Amino acid sequence: MAARAYWKGYLKLSLVSIGIELFSATKSTSRPSLNQIHEPSGKRVRYQKIVEGLGPIDTDEIVKGYQVSKDNYVILSNEELDEIKLETKETINLVQFVDHCEIDPRYFEKPYYVVPRDDISNEGFIVIREALRDAKKVALGQMAVRGRDYVVAIKPCGDGLLLETLRYAEEIKESDGIFEDIPDMKLDKELLELAGELIEKKSKPFDAETFKAQYATALRDLIKEKEKKGKVSHDESESSGKSESNVIDLMDALKKSVSGSKSSSSKKTAKKTTKKSTKKKAS
Repeated sequence: MAARAYWKGYLKLSLVSIGIELFSATKSTSRPSLNQIHEPSGKRVRYQKIVEGLGPIDTDEIVKGYQVSKDNYVILSNEELDEIKLETKETINLVQFVDHCEIDPRYFEKPYYVVPRDDISNEGFIVIREALRDAKKVALGQMAVRGRDYVVAIKPCGDGLLLETLRYAEEIKESDGIFEDIPDMKLDKELLELAGELIEKKSKPFDAETFKAQYATALRDLIKEKEKKGKVSHDESESSGKSESNVIDLMDALKKSVSGSKSSSSKKTAKKTTKKSTKKKAS
């Protein structure tokens, strides 16, 4: 089944408008969805729309309202909300270009794939994509969808473009009050060198496939086991011994980590040498 576009509109650069479509770049499949169950009856818990003093109400009687004071609301109909005309409802106007590293990672919210809407839009789409790639820049604009407007960042992504919605400045918490209790310490030079050596040894290209959702996997296994047996078995042979001390010397831990990395590397080299020797004898 073909994917359904999340948004359709135009990408505008100066006087040039290009028809585009947006598709979600993420999916929610990593964790099983859990429901609330009434244990005595085994039935699922449902929620009703209730007005205090009136009880349950029909959903078609519900409208939107903005609270101006206690128990006082300005009522807004769907028609009134639709009448608020924004150019960004149908158009993403590219107003600025920046280096990708200029955008604080805290601002990034959700990614979407961008594709040309039709054959007529292909040439203009590809021109913008390649111009961004050559300039090594990210385009900034605004988009309105489903009752909310977003700042968006657009950059090349393979044969298409990637649009990422950004949070507004007022949505970001300042870190000053959270980090203020972290002390300013003079660090041991050897400690820093050991940490740097360990980082260097464990550095390699990022591959998302190497990271698995461990909790989600364990949850699925638990669900399957309970569905099959009606109970969960526990491994009683697991060691329950406690460490002699909870205090770990950072320098010692780093030295052992670096030593372990060297030892592992030496073993791999020794295995390769042994295999080569065995092949020579066999021949």
